[in-house]
Amino acid sequence: MATREQQPRVETITATLNGRAIEAPAGTSVAAAIMMHNAHCRIGVCGEPRGPLCGMGVCMECCATVDGVEHVRTCQALLRDGMEIVTG
Repeated sequence: MATREQQPRVETITATLNGRAIEAPAGTSVAAAIMMHNAHCRIGVCGEPRGPLCGMGVCMECCATVDGVEHVRTCQALLRDGMEIVTG
């Protein structure tokens, strides 16, 4: 078993989700980062919180505003340092 010193170091990405700083491992999708921080991607037409459904960019349930661009399919976007994500 590898000791803590022998384990590979995982790069951490810092972004902003609805105005608060979040962190996630490098290689994490925006949708996964949103879910890791107990947030939803958007609000449905009946007022219910919505999140990723298909995970492959077909259903549009995971859409959010990323770096000022609306309707980004967050399941298809990788989290980047300094990224600004707005859900709702």
